[in-house]
Amino acid sequence: MIIILYLDNSATTPILPEVRDKMVIYLNEEFGNPSGKYYDLAITAKKAIEDARFNLASLTRAKQQEIIFTSGATESNNTVLKGVADYYSNQGKHIVTSKAEHPSVIDVCKFLENKGYEVTYLDVDCFGRVNPEDVKQAISKNTILISISWGNNELGSLNDIKTISNYCLEKGVKFHTDATQVAGKIDINLDEYRGISFLSCSAHKMHGPKGVGALFVRSDEYGNLLQFTPLLHGGGQENELRSGTYSVHNIVGFGEAARIALENLQTNFTRLTELEEKTKKLLKNKFNQRIVFNSDNYNKIPGILNVRFKGVNNQILLKKLAPVIAASSGSACSSTNPSHVLQAIGLSLKEVRESVRFSFSPYIDIEDLDILKEL
Repeated sequence: MIIILYLDNSATTPILPEVRDKMVIYLNEEFGNPSGKYYDLAITAKKAIEDARFNLASLTRAKQQEIIFTSGATESNNTVLKGVADYYSNQGKHIVTSKAEHPSVIDVCKFLENKGYEVTYLDVDCFGRVNPEDVKQAISKNTILISISWGNNELGSLNDIKTISNYCLEKGVKFHTDATQVAGKIDINLDEYRGISFLSCSAHKMHGPKGVGALFVRSDEYGNLLQFTPLLHGGGQENELRSGTYSVHNIVGFGEAARIALENLQTNFTRLTELEEKTKKLLKNKFNQRIVFNSDNYNKIPGILNVRFKGVNNQILLKKLAPVIAASSGSACSSTNPSHVLQAIGLSLKEVRESVRFSFSPYIDIEDLDILKEL
């Protein structure tokens, strides 16, 4: 059965035809390995990777050499947390994060706690945001890294990354932000966020392929990248910070998706806002007082809407909707493993199990949302 309306774009997005077409070239004709080779196939592949790196750098206003390709945001997050913890362990063993982070941050922090590191898990407000003053107060002489997401993947709330990054810069503490949900949706100019040391993002959240992501690593005035212990050792690719044979077709796809996202940034922002507002209106008209919006109306990523259907179990609802509407209960959330994010904002387990996330793509026809009237 064909799903009529796909509303789980925060989990993954459909790949754009332009992205797919460009990838196919590097799966079929231009299949060379770009590492240390001098024949045409290898040279062409190497140039394609650098073109993609340029597109990713342009999307975030980074320098090309500051973009390190990975297999995805999970790897990027693991790389930073484990790599910084190991490399700077002689300077301290304290890490600061929040209770509303993605599992690829929280689970790594728990892993590091078992290795003797101290982790401070900051509380969040009713929309999942961290108070920058709490971050500042948590910094001690032993703090080596702060990791706070830019935008929450379940609620859409944006953290005050500018203030947090400024505090980290003032205190001389390295700052990592998981920007997976915001890259390609909002304007990011890393020149204006000098306190950001590391930034993670992923291709499949911006209509690119799965299996490829990037890690921004800040460089100094001499072009030297911040040091950390690599997660993967081997061939010395990516300035010896991420070894492994390049997945050229995926990297090319990521670069093309980033180029398209930057080109359509404002148009897509407006479109996502319109889709979200229409959905809210349709749901209000249909359910009135039987629903509660967990997401804030302001200072958020456009296109993520978390809704609580009072008295309705989210798993039962999602299964009934599945033939015609694809949605989710959030990240790593099930009836036996309810969302830690929604619990962190103060919802009871019952309320968590009544909550559903709708997430949009700018390529949805707004008229297709009318199917929500049939819920």
